[in-house]
Amino acid sequence: MRIKYHVTPRNGGRWAVIKEGSERAITVLENKQDAIERARELAKEAKLGQIFIHDRNGRIQKEYTYGQDPRKYPS
Repeated sequence: MRIKYHVTPRNGGRWAVIKEGSERAITVLENKQDAIERARELAKEAKLGQIFIHDRNGRIQKEYTYGQDPRKYPS
């Protein structure tokens, strides 16, 4: 099962890294790039990881997968 992390905007210009299914943020950082890097580290530590990067309006802007490529391997 793929572990999914979301990088989402917070009040005050900060950015949160949230594990999908969790109500609390793993971390809240001052800028988006730092949050993306932290999410990337977490996703790479998992056997199968994925990150979703949201824009300021909450829409998914980009998505990255780590581990087996889902297009090559069935879930």
